[in-house]
Amino acid sequence: MIEILKVLSIMIIPIMITIILLHGMIKKINMYDAFVEGAAEGFQTSIRIMPYLIAIFLAIGIFKDSGALHLFTRILSPITKVLGIPSEILPLAIMRPISGSGSLGIVKDLVTTYGPDSFIGRVASTMMGSAETIFYTMAVYFGAVGIKRGRHTLLAALISHIAAIFASIWVCRWVFS
Repeated sequence: MIEILKVLSIMIIPIMITIILLHGMIKKINMYDAFVEGAAEGFQTSIRIMPYLIAIFLAIGIFKDSGALHLFTRILSPITKVLGIPSEILPLAIMRPISGSGSLGIVKDLVTTYGPDSFIGRVASTMMGSAETIFYTMAVYFGAVGIKRGRHTLLAALISHIAAIFASIWVCRWVFS
């Protein structure tokens, strides 16, 4: 089974490209023109979302450099201790919805400090894979289509992020204990 998955993981992208090209040939679509048109739309979309990206990157920089991340970690530490959440992963839990690259740096530091096979390293890795950069994703996708109000989306995404935190800890305790 593992060998099949290895071969499949190597072959999946060429297979998908072949399927797309065959579908285009069957439907008699001028694939070059469709590709150029899609690339032009992608460029226009990237220009349209640029202000949202600049705003979110600026907010991330201010959040990290101001010490607010450290402050939130200290404030939440007693609560998370009662809930059984290691305080070492709090910066990751706070940063993950905000910045993918910032949270990846935190995971790197945690894995370097505690080791990849430690409970903290495993929880951090699992959390990194099971949570999303909510604010970045909302800025990009909502900015691309012009949505101005996303409060219900934000609430649902934050609830799912909290569920991902607890699920990561529970799964790591269950699997690795």
